[in-house]
Amino acid sequence: MTKAKQVMTVKEIAEYMGVHPMTIYKHVQDGDIPAFKIGASWRIRRDSIKKWMDDNEHKNQGGV
Repeated sequence: MTKAKQVMTVKEIAEYMGVHPMTIYKHVQDGDIPAFKIGASWRIRRDSIKKWMDDNEHKNQGGV
């Protein structure tokens, strides 16, 4: 059994979420999505993106 990647690239996160990579870069640069750099490349922890998605889902549902 293989373990899921714990740290993902912007491209992998974009594919996971079904959005364009520039959308992820924008959220990372705005500080909305927690990320860190390795050299010139951004990395995002899988659990961080899941938490960010959950938090935003709840915010959006509460305002409707």
